[in-house]
Amino acid sequence: MNRLKRFFLFVCVLFIYVTGNAQMWGVPNLTTFDDRKVHFGFTLGLNTLDMGFSHYYTLEENPTFDRAEVENMNPGYLAEIDSVGGRIRADISTLAPGFTVAIVSNLRLTENLDLRFLPGLSFGSRQLVYNVPIHDLNEPSNTDRYTFRSTYLDFPLLVKYKSKRIINQRPYMIGGLAMRIDISKSAKEDLIQTKRMSFYAEAGMGWDVYLQFFRLSTEVKYSFGLNNSLAGMPGDPQPKYFSQTFKRLTAHMLTLSFHFE
Repeated sequence: MNRLKRFFLFVCVLFIYVTGNAQMWGVPNLTTFDDRKVHFGFTLGLNTLDMGFSHYYTLEENPTFDRAEVENMNPGYLAEIDSVGGRIRADISTLAPGFTVAIVSNLRLTENLDLRFLPGLSFGSRQLVYNVPIHDLNEPSNTDRYTFRSTYLDFPLLVKYKSKRIINQRPYMIGGLAMRIDISKSAKEDLIQTKRMSFYAEAGMGWDVYLQFFRLSTEVKYSFGLNNSLAGMPGDPQPKYFSQTFKRLTAHMLTLSFHFE
């Protein structure tokens, strides 16, 4: 999660630098655009998915962990657990790029405030790295990394605060809440079980550019997961301790969007 926060700050600084040096002057375009009560558009974007982890200090602290069950399944698994003192840990190994598409629905509230609803789809993946070998019966070989992919139905509801327009430029800030439904998670035998529905607090910043025929907005937004995404344990005969090490999982997302309105 710290990597994603650092990347988010880097993108914000780069965004401020680039937009701060953008051309501010010229003939005003779309002079009545912001007077519309309602308008629509579409979004194309890039995303990267991250996850926050809260671990049990040792597996023994989790009341659902059963040493006898692990020993009956494979005594070698128990030896690997004991080799790290029962402290199984996982983290995100790399941040992989994903893709986002959405429809923009914008309601003008005041001169400086808009209400925006942007239903869409987000595709991405996360790769977890463990401090012990992973035994995933869906994979032919053992490794220390586990990859699971997500396809989200996005339902963000956001408030957009716009500064005063400067000829054809207008910076803004955005914030609100979002619900996402992961339609790719259905297999009970997946090694890590996550909930299909998750809720997020979202905040970001952007820059509107009024072109001759449409408005182009460049926006960077961070989505912070609010609920515990960890669901039940995988079905037999998958080992369960790769999930039992977690107290809580929270999903996060960084999105760089281009809105065409």
